[in-house]
Order: sequence, then C-alpha cells, then structure tokens
Amino acid sequence: RALVAHLRDHEGILERVEIAGPGFINFTLSGDCIREELLRLAEAGDDYGRWDLGEGRKVMLEFVSANPLGPLHIGHGRWAALGDVLANLLSFTGHAVSREFYVNDYGRQMELFTRSVEAAYLEMVGEPSTFPEDGYRGAYIYDIARGLFESCGDSYREADPEERRNLLGELAYRQVLAHLKQTLEASGVHFDTWFSERQLHESGEVKRVIAFLQEAGLAYESEGALWMATSRFGDDKDRVLIRGNESPTYFAADIAYHHNKLERGFEHLIDIWGADHHGYVKRMIAAMEALGSPGRLEIIIGQMVNLKSGGQPVRMSKRSGEMVTFEELLEDVGVDAARFFFLMRGQDSAVDFDIELAKEQSQSNPVYYVQYAHARISSILRYAREQGVPIDETLPERSSLELLEEEEEMDLARKLFEFEELVRDAAVDRAPHRLTHYAHEMAASFHFFYTKHRVITDDAALTRARLFLVLCSRQVLRNCLKLLGINAPENM
Repeated sequence: RALVAHLRDHEGILERVEIAGPGFINFTLSGDCIREELLRLAEAGDDYGRWDLGEGRKVMLEFVSANPLGPLHIGHGRWAALGDVLANLLSFTGHAVSREFYVNDYGRQMELFTRSVEAAYLEMVGEPSTFPEDGYRGAYIYDIARGLFESCGDSYREADPEERRNLLGELAYRQVLAHLKQTLEASGVHFDTWFSERQLHESGEVKRVIAFLQEAGLAYESEGALWMATSRFGDDKDRVLIRGNESPTYFAADIAYHHNKLERGFEHLIDIWGADHHGYVKRMIAAMEALGSPGRLEIIIGQMVNLKSGGQPVRMSKRSGEMVTFEELLEDVGVDAARFFFLMRGQDSAVDFDIELAKEQSQSNPVYYVQYAHARISSILRYAREQGVPIDETLPERSSLELLEEEEEMDLARKLFEFEELVRDAAVDRAPHRLTHYAHEMAASFHFFYTKHRVITDDAALTRARLFLVLCSRQVLRNCLKLLGINAPENM
C-alpha cells in the first residue's frame, strides 16, 4: 500500500495505480505521458532505441568460422544471422564492434581436402587416382575439380606430384574461400576481417604462446607430448598442445589466436560456436585465464537447424542429392525470410525452419506479416499525399495529440515505447531473437489499430494526429528491421 501511495503521487505520468492481488500492482501510463513519449520518439528518429552501454569498448565478435573445405550448411547460416544481428545490437548500444571470420586453413583437414581435390582432378584428366581414406567425396569436390580443369586444362597431369598437389590445393582453397565470402555477402553479412590460421603458424605466434606457457610453468611433457595444465583453471583435465609427432593441436592454435585478438587491443571477445564445440568451452576459458585475461572471453553456443517443408523433414538437396546448403536456402526463400526464421528462437534452442512457410505471402508467415505492416504504413502515407493531406514530419504540439485517446491508439503507442528497453536487454542478454518477437508484436498492434480506425478522416485535426502515430510506428519498425538486417518494403 505504501508503494501504491508513492506511485499515485506521480501525477501526469500515471493514470491509475491499483493493487491486483497479493504481490501485484497494476499501473497505467497517463495519456499525457504517452503523447510526450511519442514526441521524444519522433525527435530521436533513427536513433530511437540507441544506448551508450558500451562506452566505446572494443569488442571482437567472431562467428561462422567454417573450414574452407566446401559450401556452408544451414547451421552456418543461422550463426551468420545470429552474429551479424548481435553485432548490430552491440554497435547500437555503444560498443565498437569488429566482425571476424577465422579461416581454419591449416592442418590435417586441409591436407585431406587437397588430396581429395587432386584425386578428382586426376580422374577428369584420365589419370589413375586414389582418394584418401578419410577424404571428401561429396559432389562439391568434383565441382571444384571441374572448375580447376576448366581453368587449367590438363596442364597438371604430368607435373611433379607434390608440386601439383600444392598448386591444386591452393587454387581449390581460394575458390572455396571466395565462394564462402560471396554467399555470406549475399546474406547481408560483411566481415571486417578474414583471419587466416596459417598466419599464426607462419608468423611463429603458435610457438611463442607455447613458449610463454612453458616459461610460466603451465605446460609440461608427458607420454611423449606437451600438455597444458588447464585443470588448474577449472577444466576437466589437462589438454595436449604438441602431439607426439611434434605437430601442434588445434587447441594450441586457438590459444595463439585469442592471444592475438588481445594484442590487437580488443577488450572483450565473443565467439559463436556450433553445438558440436560445446566440450571445448572449458579449455578455452582456462586458456584465457592462463594468459592473464580472465572474464574477457564469452562463448555462445548456437544450436542447429531442423529444415522442413510443409511440416515434413528435409535432409537432401534436390540439386545435389546431398545436404541442403545455405546458398540453396537463400535462393529458395530469400535473405529476409532466412534471417528472420533463423532468429525466431534463442540460440540455445534448435530452430525448425519450414521452407514452404517462409515462402508464403500470407499472415501465417511472420516475416511477411511484419514487412506487410511497413508496406501498409507506406500505403497510408502515399494515400494521404494523393488526397492532398499535409504530412508534416516536424514535431507537432503536444496539445494537438490529445485527440489520440482510443484504446487501440494507446496500445500501439505503448508497444512502440517497449522498443528502447528491448534493445538494451537484447544486447545485454545476447538475445537477438527478441527483435523478431517484438517486430511481430508491433506489427500485430499496428494491424489491429488500422482495422479499428481510419487514419484519413473528415476531421483534419484527428487525421494529423493519427498520421503522426503512423509515422512513429514506421520509425520504430524501420529501426527494428534495420537491426535485424531485413528490408522495410514500401510495396508488397
């Protein structure tokens, strides 16, 4: 009761304050407060929802980071959307964000890839060949080899085997990497840096970080290998840095890579990994502590995507008979639908992606429903101009908004005001999926308002007030869609 009495003292802000059962209080914003907030929203414009939480803190966001051994799968597509929108959120809340793709272009998998492409190439030029036992035999390997044959002919048929393998491997690697970049750019994802794992080995950074760990007494030899004492920092057990054959492990390279990020001046590191890397988390957190940077690495585990069509599982590509690639999905449903559907669930949950639903032009398709709200707003504004109704985008007097008093008008306005806190919380909680939920709710509020009330009426003052509410709705929806990297169409 004391709290209710205190809240009731805030006249002009709250219209009603009521006890709603034990432990619950309902309060309602006043109409004047809502109108004042609409004016503030309009004045902020494109910056509505912006915060300075990060105060310019340098953040490295590393995501996707697929091996350059073939096409991206749809799981990579989800992590691309997740990372890109999280980067947008962090930038919008005052962080200096850099997007990075870590290219795993070193080690045994690259060697197997090279030998696989060479074997496919030799088949094409009529030479005997043997695929490595653990190599790659997908249709895409033959596509890569065919591309090499079309550009180089049979010029490598009789070349020195080692020289041929190295040349073909490098050409194939660059071809795949270029295709990865093209696919990601097509999905609206741009990386500031493509960081090569080779660079770590060729520059000696891996050796230097291992030497540092040894000098610090955090690495030791046992069973013919060099181990890091990660168990001292909360890991389940110690981990191998150098194998018995004297080759460094992926873990050793990852330590050097994260040390490199710190040396580049990044104050906070965020990695987005696939679910298959879940067991790798503790060792990397331990490594960061060993490097003297506890708490500066944050790892987000992204779950996989269950692809469906009309509710039925889809596992094979119609084109190749193998897995459905991210590129094929983009071609089938479009960038906007792909990004929206990937972000409809939190990253700790699997996503059910229904291809047929994503292509539907109906209210059942959530991205269509949201974009249609923006197109409807644009249509209202066009109609107003055609009818000679002035659309003054300068701020009106608050008194002129007093005609906004209908329940649907107030509900829409209140939904718009949720955007600021939503942006803040989504950034802090690393929850970009909340933007898709909000966009759908806001579109629903707008559609409901529009079905209940005409915007262009015979009452000029009421028309101007409702047009202002429509303009505010367009602004918030645009800001939300921009963070999601999704188009705000004028027509549909």
